[in-house]
Amino acid sequence: MTKKWFDSKVIKIEDESSTTKRFWVQVEGDEIVDFKAGQFVTLDLPISDKRTKRWRSYSIANAPDQSNILEFCIVLLKGGAGTTYFFEEVKIGTSIKFKKPAGGFYLPEKIETDLVFICTGTGVAPFRSMLWDIYNNEIPHKNIHLIFGTRTVDGILYEKEFEELMEKMPEFKYSVALSREEVLPEKKYELAKGYVHSIYQKHFSEVRSEVDFWICGWSNMIDEAVAKLMLEMGYEKGQIHYELYG
Repeated sequence: MTKKWFDSKVIKIEDESSTTKRFWVQVEGDEIVDFKAGQFVTLDLPISDKRTKRWRSYSIANAPDQSNILEFCIVLLKGGAGTTYFFEEVKIGTSIKFKKPAGGFYLPEKIETDLVFICTGTGVAPFRSMLWDIYNNEIPHKNIHLIFGTRTVDGILYEKEFEELMEKMPEFKYSVALSREEVLPEKKYELAKGYVHSIYQKHFSEVRSEVDFWICGWSNMIDEAVAKLMLEMGYEKGQIHYELYG
């Protein structure tokens, strides 16, 4: 019987941007923590006396590989108890308790449509997991377009990896929207000023039934994206899948 809670220890910490860190935890014990690419885990952090106020959920950023190592990509939020704990107190060797992986934000076993991944900030984590899962396991798929939004060049997460995937997967397209950069640098991928919405509106203005949109980020971005896709562009509700960050 699968345990409900698992113990782990932090084994690696890296800066991904000026406000974002990557944390790797090694699960303790012999039981393999299996998960589907796109799922999340709920952590029990020592930040409150009340149990439910200690719980914070984070998407698993790495692909399933039976290694019992999980990666989280966490942004520092001003006043956020959970992220402040990670940035100021968590060190190599810190113990982290978490619930077994959960959530329904994962791809179907058989991918039959083009995939459009729309995300901002650390909302890219589940899509990184999905992309490496598809590549590592040679999962049959069609076209995939990752559209990532952040403020400045410094905030582009996992950039080198996605450039690498563009080389390895010709059917993979990568685009980035920068909302606060006046001058755009030269990149190997599509770079645009503004927000993610302008990119998918440009590439998918003609409604097609064989495309699914997967969206991850803060609720206001998702609300705007769903409204644009359905009300302005004419896509069906069943073509849109999303995971809220708050």
